[in-house]
Amino acid sequence: MSSHFTRREMLGAGFTAVGGSLAGCTDDSTPTEDTETAETTDTESTTESPETDEPPSTTESETTTTEADETTTESDEEGLPASVGVEQVAGGFTAPVSVTFPPEDGVVLVADQVGTIHVVSDGSVRDEPLIDIRDRMIDVSGYDERGLLGFALHPDYPADDRLFVRYSAPPGEATPEDYSHTFALSSFSIETDTLAADTDTEQRILEFPEPQTNHNAGALEFGPDGYLYIAVGDGGGADDTGTGHVSDWFAANSGGNGQDVTENLLGGVLRIDVTETGEEPYAIPEDNPLVGTDGLDEYYAWGLRNPWRMAFHDGELYAADVGQGRFEEVNRVTNGGNYGWNVREGTHCFSPGSSNGSCPIETPDGEPLLDPVIEYPHSGQPVSGVAVIGGQFYTGESIPGLRDRYVFADWQANGTLFVGTPTEDGLWETTTISVDDSEFAPMILAFGRDQAGELYVCASERGQLVGSTGAVYRLTSA
Repeated sequence: MSSHFTRREMLGAGFTAVGGSLAGCTDDSTPTEDTETAETTDTESTTESPETDEPPSTTESETTTTEADETTTESDEEGLPASVGVEQVAGGFTAPVSVTFPPEDGVVLVADQVGTIHVVSDGSVRDEPLIDIRDRMIDVSGYDERGLLGFALHPDYPADDRLFVRYSAPPGEATPEDYSHTFALSSFSIETDTLAADTDTEQRILEFPEPQTNHNAGALEFGPDGYLYIAVGDGGGADDTGTGHVSDWFAANSGGNGQDVTENLLGGVLRIDVTETGEEPYAIPEDNPLVGTDGLDEYYAWGLRNPWRMAFHDGELYAADVGQGRFEEVNRVTNGGNYGWNVREGTHCFSPGSSNGSCPIETPDGEPLLDPVIEYPHSGQPVSGVAVIGGQFYTGESIPGLRDRYVFADWQANGTLFVGTPTEDGLWETTTISVDDSEFAPMILAFGRDQAGELYVCASERGQLVGSTGAVYRLTSA
């Protein structure tokens, strides 16, 4: 059920739900530089990370230990394959960041971060994209975390013909001068017979100013409840501080948005109703956790840094959250869950405000800071890397050893995937499996799952928005 008070009276506090079309404007903003870690680069390198300058670990081993006192996982778990194969479904993209599967037989939809969504049928990419919104986006190039960042078909498609797209729009009249761009969530109507979206039908659902160029997250997922879940980063920069970051309850760290739920919608997962909306662009589900409190009603969960890709499985939502300098994590996201950023990074204290190695495990109100289900370090172990890419549970038939396991990866995968096996308590068991194909692109951007439960991987040979080396692969048995 939804409540139709939706667009709070306090919408002037930095975000807007609007109807109608987007009016384009030019981008005169200057990106804010990080104060701690190098989060962006203008070079052509594919080895530098968006989060740290540490190189990824390429060590091969039969065991994975994230810390001396944490779970050790053996890669010879019963039935788990040592490697998988891949079959290229389509190529020629720049940076494929999302893939989904409409009801049409043999059709795959692929979003390219540069501003297009493509139709793939029988292994061929159609000449005309499903939609092209490059003229509505901020210009993107080189290493850039902005762009077309997520999309989803309405769960009742094709009866409800709307396509929902999350993208980075130019600054608007309400954007502060020192901010980077505008968070934009819009719907477009699709001509279902031709699989072509009409850009003239754009309905802007939600928008608010984004202070910096990075940590934009962007995944969109419809849950089994029919509501739309939206991943939102903390506003960018390092430490959850600086331009666009507000004060929070933890005085030891200077900021930030991850722990604040009253001033803006940054640093969490939002949940809205885009079906039973009345005359508004969206409505608020009545059981959203902050309804009736001082917090913003759109929030479903918070305490996240840069939740890059998320997925539902058996009614539960899993979101990967890119860490800063030490740990990457995957969270089981629950209604009202607080995942700790920037007080904690994974299961650990976040260092800038925690030099003595201790930090709270709950808020002053007694709200627990929840641990992830998966965590891995930036170096020293087989399961290690620089930026986590959220995956999918495998429920297909072609690779029995992966069934009901969570398959994910690091951005700098270099031919290696990760597998998480759920446990009853604590961190899940994690291990590596190799991709048995030398042509498999080394940089991973996203995972998808089709109606049969088979998994797909979006990858590229480049870590920047250049070229056409991006491709989508289907996982197969080795």
